[in-house]
Amino acid sequence: MKDILTAPFVEEMKRATANMYRLGWDERNGGNISYLLKEEEVAEYLDLTHVIRTIPTGFDASKLIGKIFIVTGTGKYFKNVEVDPELNLGVIRIAEDGTTAELLWGYRDGGKFTSELPAHLMSHIVRLEKDPAHRVVMHTHPTYTLAMTHIHELDDKAFTHTIWEMCTECIVVFPDGIGVLPWMVCGNNEIGIATAKKMEEYRLVVWGLHGIYGAGKDMDETFGLIETVEKAAQLYMLICNRPHLNTIRDEELKEVAEAFGLTYRKDFLNL
Repeated sequence: MKDILTAPFVEEMKRATANMYRLGWDERNGGNISYLLKEEEVAEYLDLTHVIRTIPTGFDASKLIGKIFIVTGTGKYFKNVEVDPELNLGVIRIAEDGTTAELLWGYRDGGKFTSELPAHLMSHIVRLEKDPAHRVVMHTHPTYTLAMTHIHELDDKAFTHTIWEMCTECIVVFPDGIGVLPWMVCGNNEIGIATAKKMEEYRLVVWGLHGIYGAGKDMDETFGLIETVEKAAQLYMLICNRPHLNTIRDEELKEVAEAFGLTYRKDFLNL
């Protein structure tokens, strides 16, 4: 059996968490990632019949029974994943009861997955129904996106429209737009339910005064969605108090979308 520390999915988690920490998006133990793995891929590195222990998830994830995820740990710092993945990550499988996770590897100190795992699982369920290729859910606290939620209307259309206006690539990268939630208490099922509801329409959900959730087919796509929003939010924060001599007009956003053959939120343009 191969050494799991060399597994591509462990390497992907190490790179992603390191990048997010170095960008300043995940201070202290902020942020969490869950990554749906293929059973045959995991079987090369772990004995799938060996369950280290079981952990209640706090959510009925019956639609995900038997699914295997690698998940960041609760209270763990992204900056430490690179140096000690077995302590800071865990590979779990949703058990037959749907409300328990079987630990197959990781959380070496007796820890467990992020407290926001229910929110992740809810989003996984929704995104897999929309696109079976969507395997990653990523939550982080990008600085400018968070700053923008302090001064901008927290509305799906308004927020998306402003972000789209910031640079040409935005409507190309997320033509489906951005969902936005008001401030809510984190780490509970209520915010998970609200996020999953938004995930029915969007791959990106901004949590007001907190951060952002992204979903995608792999780590690069999901990270790329979030970093594109963050770049646009940075531009917005740099110019929001200055006169706007130039902007991308709605007619031009439509022109870009149609040039790329995109299915986009036409109702988010004022035409």
